[in-house]
Amino acid sequence: MEAKKGFRDWFATNMGITNARKEEIYCDLLNSVTLQDVSYWLQVLFSAAIATLGLILDSPAVIIGAMLISPLMGMILANGLAFAAGDLILAIRALINLVLSCLVAIALAFLLVAILPLKGLNSAEIAARIKPNVLDLVIALFSGALGSIATCKVSKGAVTSIPGVAIAVALMPPLCVVGYGIGVTVSLNLPDGLKIARGGGLLFLTNLTAITLMAMLVFLTIKIDTPSIRKQVPLWHKQDQESHGVQQFLERIPVPTTPLEIIGSLPSRLIVILIPVITLLFPLSQSFTQLNKEITQKQKDNQIIQIGTEIWREKFAKFPDGESRSDINKLLISEQNQKLLIQMNVITKKFYTTQEKKEYTEIVASRLNRAPDSISLQLIEIPTASNDIIADLVAAIKSQEHEATQELPSTVAETQITFLKSTEAALQTFKLPAPAQLLRYEAITSNVEPLSLNLIYLSDREIGADAKNLLIEDIRTSLNFPNAKVRFRRISPAPGSITFAPNSTALQPANTQLLNRIAQILKQQPNLYLEIIADVEGELSEEFTQRRIATIKNYLVSNLQISTNKITITTGKVSARRTVSFKILKKGEV
Repeated sequence: MEAKKGFRDWFATNMGITNARKEEIYCDLLNSVTLQDVSYWLQVLFSAAIATLGLILDSPAVIIGAMLISPLMGMILANGLAFAAGDLILAIRALINLVLSCLVAIALAFLLVAILPLKGLNSAEIAARIKPNVLDLVIALFSGALGSIATCKVSKGAVTSIPGVAIAVALMPPLCVVGYGIGVTVSLNLPDGLKIARGGGLLFLTNLTAITLMAMLVFLTIKIDTPSIRKQVPLWHKQDQESHGVQQFLERIPVPTTPLEIIGSLPSRLIVILIPVITLLFPLSQSFTQLNKEITQKQKDNQIIQIGTEIWREKFAKFPDGESRSDINKLLISEQNQKLLIQMNVITKKFYTTQEKKEYTEIVASRLNRAPDSISLQLIEIPTASNDIIADLVAAIKSQEHEATQELPSTVAETQITFLKSTEAALQTFKLPAPAQLLRYEAITSNVEPLSLNLIYLSDREIGADAKNLLIEDIRTSLNFPNAKVRFRRISPAPGSITFAPNSTALQPANTQLLNRIAQILKQQPNLYLEIIADVEGELSEEFTQRRIATIKNYLVSNLQISTNKITITTGKVSARRTVSFKILKKGEV
């Protein structure tokens, strides 16, 4: 016991922590848990708001900014001090303050997520905080120890602020992830939202308990509970209004003295803080095991990719004379039902035959000690300029058994037509979410992008990002082309309106610009029509209305060569006087 005391005294002395410094630490942490500090609550609100926006926008820089101003470190250290000194009043005050701070941060994050239309975005910063593991617990233990030591030492410069930043890193972002998850649960998806909130909450509790434990151990090591401090603690609480209120509340609760002393003993306090740490080890260990499996699988996949790349470059990337034939653009692997699928994109001067592809899979299977039929190769060949590329294409088509009975295209044009027909057949049943209407698509092939699809649709609003992602996956599946580039282009059915000057039928430059844009759309989309909606207000206005309509129609037909069959006219009351508005319709709606 003497040796232990000697070590504690030696440690405190070498840290430069005197009895006066210990009293200063105790008073500072006691004063930091007040509920009446307006600046503290402003820091909580601002750091929570910044952290939430940083998580949504997937911005590490913004999140670091929130970490720098997060004030939660004081509450955690006060908790550790309360456990070390056995100060029940300080423990209650620190716990109340911490709980309220967490609720404020979570509530603000929830409100921001509910208000902002950005909650559907996939954020790597959020994903990184919903699967904590044992390593996060170890990091929190080291951070708690370092932060406590930095707090105890007399400040000698800006260096001591670094551990405080490390503490802040571990607390505010996970709290905001909890609020984000609750917001997603309420407004988007219950299972996903609960998963996010649960993961963020687990990370926060992990960091909270680990930092509290290490703070307690550090305060015990520096011997914070000296006899002189124990004598002054009741006086400090009596002088503090909030502590005095908590003490009066506790005095009203009839609790026997002996059990209270047992519960407040140092071994009991250690058990109380160790129980949640040990409990958290179970879910954290499961996450760590899963992480270990993912890393092992990733290493295995990387090894397969390396072997596949080496075999290709050694055996198939060159012509017999040593000249370069192809280069791997992308190589991906996936394994389902004990069958390995190799997806490879190569830029090549000469297409590969079925026999060459079979030979490649056999060599890979031999190198991996697998059966050849357990490996499937999906080779996407991007041709470069070559005189005999068409001949190679014909040979590749002939080598496919399922195309053996089909008529072979004799020209490049016929080959392109066949390709477009197959694309059209794949998109025949394709539908966009209402109110969007598919007008047409453009299929483009090039050396840079083997297949690019531009989908032009008519709608008064953009298709959402999530819906676009689902549509792109459906198209790629239908085309059996996982690397196809799919883009969307919207045409608004309400392109605008024209307001004439009083008693005037002349078109202004801004009016002709609008008509030029409308004409360009009608020329590019043959299945679209234009409806002209004119304002009619009595006999005097009707004369000008007909003249204005004639002016517009004449400009479209004579100047812009728009067929009269693509123009219809509707008269009636509209929202503004002297106004002519336009509506673009799909064929069959006129």
